[in-house]
Amino acid sequence: MNPYIAPLEEMQFVLRELADIERVRDLPDSDALVDLELTTEILSQASRFAREVLAPLDTVGDREGVRWTPDGVTTAPGFSQAYRQFVAAGWNNLSMPAEYGGQQMPELLCVAVREIFAASNKSFCMCPDLSANAVEALMLAADPWLKALYLPNLVSGRWSATMNLTEPEAGSDVGALRTRALPQADGTYRVFGQKIFISFGDHDLTENIVHLVLARTPGAPAGSRGISMFLVPKFLPESDGLGARNDVQCVSIEHKLGSMASPTCTLVYGGAGEGAIGWLVGQENQGLQTMFVMMNAARLNVGQEGTAVGERAFQQARAYARERVQGKAIGGANESVAIIRHPDVRRMLLSMRSQIEAMRALAYLIAGAQDLAARHPDAAVRKERQAFVDLMTPIFKGWSSETALEVTSASIQVHGGSGYIIESGASQPFRDVRICSIYEGTTAIQANDLVERKLVRDGGAALGAWLAQVDITLQDIAVQDSTQMRAVETELRAALGVLRQAAAWVLAHYREQPAEVLAGAVPFLRMTGVVAGGWQMARAALAAQRLMADGGGVESEAFLRAKLASAVFYATHVLPQAAGLAHTVMTGGAAVLALDEADF
Repeated sequence: MNPYIAPLEEMQFVLRELADIERVRDLPDSDALVDLELTTEILSQASRFAREVLAPLDTVGDREGVRWTPDGVTTAPGFSQAYRQFVAAGWNNLSMPAEYGGQQMPELLCVAVREIFAASNKSFCMCPDLSANAVEALMLAADPWLKALYLPNLVSGRWSATMNLTEPEAGSDVGALRTRALPQADGTYRVFGQKIFISFGDHDLTENIVHLVLARTPGAPAGSRGISMFLVPKFLPESDGLGARNDVQCVSIEHKLGSMASPTCTLVYGGAGEGAIGWLVGQENQGLQTMFVMMNAARLNVGQEGTAVGERAFQQARAYARERVQGKAIGGANESVAIIRHPDVRRMLLSMRSQIEAMRALAYLIAGAQDLAARHPDAAVRKERQAFVDLMTPIFKGWSSETALEVTSASIQVHGGSGYIIESGASQPFRDVRICSIYEGTTAIQANDLVERKLVRDGGAALGAWLAQVDITLQDIAVQDSTQMRAVETELRAALGVLRQAAAWVLAHYREQPAEVLAGAVPFLRMTGVVAGGWQMARAALAAQRLMADGGGVESEAFLRAKLASAVFYATHVLPQAAGLAHTVMTGGAAVLALDEADF
């Protein structure tokens, strides 16, 4: 299997040209982006760590998986040592708050580093990512004494964290959960219940695990309005270290299709009888709002997992296509050629490459918007950038994870029969990424969120603000005297038009025909993703053309030519999908609802 190599030239191009870096650099704590040499060095060191430490363990984790015993879960060989190296190198706390020992680097830089690590070993990265997301939730809502005790240990990497929502009878319907939290005289709570599908719910990487658990207090309102969040540690901290084991037990782990090295646990709280000791985080009955801080961060991470694993699959397919000699070249030559010479293999590779580039560009732009929304001195800018992040979160998570399935499947197809053989390594990215369109909210959940909360609720204002930015890009393209740019303009303009038409249809019909509208919600989400990706590819083409006209920048001329070619391919092969998806959104709902349940 060919090794993963971080595409540093591409990453640096996206950072400089597409991610609003000029405004992010002006924010406090953005020194790592102001100094381009430092940015380059951080990405280079991340690439080296990924190549030397994480990537070699990826196939080990896939082969060995994790092991459960009554005493706890053991990760794959080499993982605990790699985690210690990861923490010692400071990679775990890159984005975490400085006041608790973190480096507090801009999210725009962290998203690039996170991509490198997820591409090299997705299963491993889920542990530190969950901890980072938990720190964000605790920073928002925890009492000062909880922050003082738990955040330094989470930021240092000595402890890790989990997110506990799902139960056997409460999956996507979080409001149906039954876990109970009973208040005690000393201000603690006793937690009783069962949680399933808990990533890194138990493991041997850290000395303690901090569970953030959703539960109900006595007399809480029904549904999601009655959910509170509790911090429940595996071991109870004492003044001189860790004390007794809490009443939380991993009773089993799941046997999965992919992400084998990530333990997916069933946790029982209160199984010994007295209940697991926990502390309320934030206000009672406000737990779901706090958890959504963690979940939205996780959703963007999952979307970026799609980019990362897709990149790895593309690199595998590209290397195989260059090496595998099979068949004669089109045009009558007698000698056998590498399969990259065959038109359909080239089509598959360009489809993979262009969509990965589009996903990466959108991810970095969202990350830059997160930085601006959090720290820009102008309240109006903060509000506008936060609206963009809120709109793009379900779009990016849903579109990227679904597109990653296509990309990783195409990699297997390029490998042919060898791709179907486990030993080739081509199937692992496909198996690993399959979960991305399911966990942290399925694609349908993202699509319903996009339609009901992000489009209908504000009458399309946030969507309209974004599409106005696309209009500006089209104006910039229209003045270019280039055959390639005209192709990009034509296809992006057409796709933008059908997106506006479909959005107007949704707004006009949702109140009276909600079921029909939501029957087309996933096609609507995929259409917005396709257009968002096309917008970013158009911006990339403009930047590449400008740099070529100026005699080239940091990037090589070959890179810039390839960037233009990739943008044209996306415009002519991917953007036309928007018209078909729009047609389905506006005309396909009735067909979804027509068949009686008994006739399926």
